[in-house]
Order: sequence, then C-alpha cells, then structure tokens
Amino acid sequence: MKLSNSFFYTIRDDIKDEEVISGTLLVKSGMIKKTSSGIYMFMPLGLRVKQKIEDIIRDEMNKAGASEVSMPQLIAGEIFEKSGRRNAFGDSMFSLKDRYNRDYILGPTHEELFVMAAKEKIKSYKDMPFNIYQIGDKYRDEARPRYGLIRTREFTMKDAYSFDIDEEHTEITYKKMAKAYNKMFDRMGINYRVVKADTGAMGGKLSEEYQAVTEIGEDVLVLCDKCDFSSNLEVASVKGRTFEKEPLKEKELVHTPGAKTIEDIINLLKVDINKTVKTLVYNVDGEIIMALVNGSRELNETKLRKLLGAKEIKMATEDELKTITDASFGSLGPVNIKAKIVIDNEVTTMCNFVTGANKTDYHYINVNIKDFDVYNVGDIINIEQGDICPKCGGKIYFKKGIEIGNIFDLGTKYSESLGLYYLDEHNKQKPVDMGCYGIGTARCMAAIIEQNHDDYGIIWPLSVAPYKVGIVLADFKDEKMNDFANELYDKLNNLGIDTLLDDRKERIGVKFNDMDLIGLPIRITIGKKFAEGLIEIKTRNGKINETVSIDEVIERIKNIIRIERD
Repeated sequence: MKLSNSFFYTIRDDIKDEEVISGTLLVKSGMIKKTSSGIYMFMPLGLRVKQKIEDIIRDEMNKAGASEVSMPQLIAGEIFEKSGRRNAFGDSMFSLKDRYNRDYILGPTHEELFVMAAKEKIKSYKDMPFNIYQIGDKYRDEARPRYGLIRTREFTMKDAYSFDIDEEHTEITYKKMAKAYNKMFDRMGINYRVVKADTGAMGGKLSEEYQAVTEIGEDVLVLCDKCDFSSNLEVASVKGRTFEKEPLKEKELVHTPGAKTIEDIINLLKVDINKTVKTLVYNVDGEIIMALVNGSRELNETKLRKLLGAKEIKMATEDELKTITDASFGSLGPVNIKAKIVIDNEVTTMCNFVTGANKTDYHYINVNIKDFDVYNVGDIINIEQGDICPKCGGKIYFKKGIEIGNIFDLGTKYSESLGLYYLDEHNKQKPVDMGCYGIGTARCMAAIIEQNHDDYGIIWPLSVAPYKVGIVLADFKDEKMNDFANELYDKLNNLGIDTLLDDRKERIGVKFNDMDLIGLPIRITIGKKFAEGLIEIKTRNGKINETVSIDEVIERIKNIIRIERD
C-alpha cells in the first residue's frame, strides 16, 4: 500500500463520541468510522486487521477439523418460534416483514440454522462427529451500544457447532475446541483468562468465556492471588463465612421509624452489619419468593434463578408485594409471612439477627432460623474482593474483562426442540448432543488495542497488524531516496512481508505521527543518513531503535520478524 494514491487518512482533532481508548484510536487512525449508534464502517487498514484476525481463527478451526459454511443473515421468524427463543431474545432481535407480510429477523445467532443444516447429514450414529462453522455478521438491537467495537448492533462473529452422539463424545470435542481457542488468542497476542460463565439465552449445561484482561470492560473477572481459579462474577461460587455460635434469644419487635435500608438499621439499633439480614422479594416465574442474605452481601440473581430452576426472575413490584404483605419494602422479613423463603448459605450460620417485621417502621431483633420456614438454601450471593478462594483458600481479587469468545456445552437443548435425532447401533432414536463455540472478531481488535497502546497510538502485535513494516520516505523530492524506497517496498512485499510505503508529500513529523498512530510493528526511515548508505529501523514497541546499512536492511527485517514471532 502506497499512501500517496490510497484511501488513507488520520484525524488530529479530539474524538468526542467514543468512550474507550480502542474506539478513539481506531477512529483517529482512520480504521473505522461510526455511521450511527453501534454501527461502524471498516476502512482499508481496519478491515485488514479484522481479516488477519479472521485468518488466524479460520486456520485454527480448519486444523481442529471443522468445516466452514456460510449462513444467511435473513431468517424466517417461524424458525426462532419453533426453538422457543423468540421470547428469550425479546426486544434485542431486529424484526421485519417482507412484501407478503411474512415475518423475518436479522440473525442474532444461528443455532437453529446449523441444526437445519445438520439434519441433511445426520441419520445414524455413523454420521457423527463433525463440526461446522461460519464467520459472518450478527445483528442485535442493543438498548445501549457502547465502548466502540465492544458492544455494537452489527458485528462479525465466528460461530461453530459440533454434533456428537452423546455427552462423553461432546466433551472430547469441547476440549479440542478449547485448545484451538487457546492457540487462536495466543497467536493474536491477547492476555486472556478462561472463566466459568452463565449459559444465558444460549442455554445448555456448561459455558466458559475467554476474557481479555483490560482496564475497561463490562464483565468482572473473579481471580485468585494464589491459584488459577477464574470465574465470571455471575457464577463465581462463594465459600461463605461461618459466624460464631451464641445462645439463641427470643425475637423481639422494635419500632424503627424511617429505617428503610440496612444502613438505617445499623445506625438506629447500633448493631454490626453482619447481625442483619437483608430481605429481597422476587417474582420467580410468576410466584412471589423472598430471598435472604447477610446484610453486608449483594444477592446474585443468576444464582437464585439457577437454584430455583427458574426461567425468569425479576424484582417484585409494589402491587406484587401487596399480595403477601401490606408492609413497605424497607420493613420486610421472613417471620409470619405466606411466601416461600430462600436463604443464602451464610444465613444458616447466623443467630440472633435483625430482620424486617412485615410491618411498616418495625423490625425484629434476635431472629433465628427456627422462627420461620425455609423453602430452599444455597449460594445466592455475589463473591467479593478479599473473599476466600473456593478452590485453594487464597484471596479473591477482581479485574475487568472484555468477552472475546465463549464455548458452550449445549447438550440436547436444540436437537430436542428442533427435532435433530439419530438412530444408535441398536436402532433406537436419540437426540444429538451439541456444542457451540463463538468468537467476536471486532471485539478481539478492541481488546488488543486496550492492552497494546501508548500516548501516541496503537501498538499492533505482528500477527494482526495491517502491515508488518512501514517505510517512511523523508524527502519525496530526492530521486535516489524515492527509487530506493520503492525498490525496498517491492522486495519486502515479494518476500511475503506486508509493507506500507508512506510516500506522501507531507512533512516528516506528520509521517512519524501517523505511523505511531496506526501502530505498525516495524518502521523503516529513509532519511538524512541515506547518503551515507544508512537507514533507521525502529519497532513500535520500543525494543529496537537502530541504524543499519542499506545492504543489510532486508535481512535485519527478516530477523526482527523471526524474533517477534518466537
């Protein structure tokens, strides 16, 4: 790519409508352009990076034995109705009508279509295993697109689906894909962690996320300071505290005027927060449930939903609360209430604690488990920094993360709902066992930049950079410099080394600034010392800054690339 006659630009003004560094640098470097909220154009350099990432993904998927396909983005609405996922996606699904008033959607995901494809092949157990994938666009009507390429309404995703005869064979495929994912992200140069996660709208039995560790991100990564424990905050198990036993007292009703929060209670009654129990009320699949946690803890709705085997949970409204009590939200408790009560594990070790009395402006002190009926018990709280690691006993700490990939063990969820069966060796019909494996290509771009940048711009790893080498021509009027620059440009490209030549009629300072901004790994400057037979080589990561003979430059570039790859 020669910049003098290419579509190339950079922006020197401040970017005001991007929230994160990656979005700002991609826009300033002319790699992407926002067209509307959550929707971006990919310009030549940005598209090359995206394609380099996709090439790595495609290479490792093919090595793992998967076959590439291409799925349509326009999907008949009835297909999602059959799988029961139309309601699961709700308002996040783009819907439209054709000229005959038939219902269509823009694909947010493609499980249903992959099952339809698999039906063409699968008849008996002899037709498996196999794994098929695509790299294509997805559409989701995000309520709040943000963070540049991290949360958008249109995005490119690699999604793969494996088909096996049973859970045991799916586990083999799942592990193979996990290894392939490790290789992909290692090749991209991303610092990532694999964390356990909620299966969400995808469903299934198991989910793990590949999270890029960054200073920004919507996900909280739960990590241990001593071992390799890692989890998403939504599903991280808590090794709950055990509180000191003491003689049980009889509960006592006390007047607590105006006390509506745990903070109000501890200030009014002069009690430790760990002697209080927080009562929250939920609508769980249409039934009103009370959930109890220690006053210092936050309830985890994902855990509560899973403990109860529920499809949907949401905080109860005032009208729903009135079906079980006339008390206000600030005075709720488990005593003398006609509702199912779920308690966290920690609460089982508490005694003589404070709860609401189901009477506005009143609370009970010295409440114990014996004073009410318990419907269910489990881990329903968020893990916190400083908690004990459930794996080794170390201390928990948090990091932010960008989800760049995920893998799911779907089990037979989709095969049963969509009628994907096979005949086993005994001629009995069984549902196919499935796995699902996704990667967000643009999210990978954003994550790489969040982890690799400085005050001057992007620092691309060699494997995904739009060009490995950038040649800066200091004096475009010097004929000998021009000839050598073009000759070197041709030689490097002919060797398979992607090279860019900045031969624009611009000041050298502008060229240097642009080269730093777009982040090419290696910069060659043909400048003042050219007359002495010398040129400058500098790497964007700052590790190399040297002057070499013009006769040695190609071998030196090859050596630098070899070292960077190793």
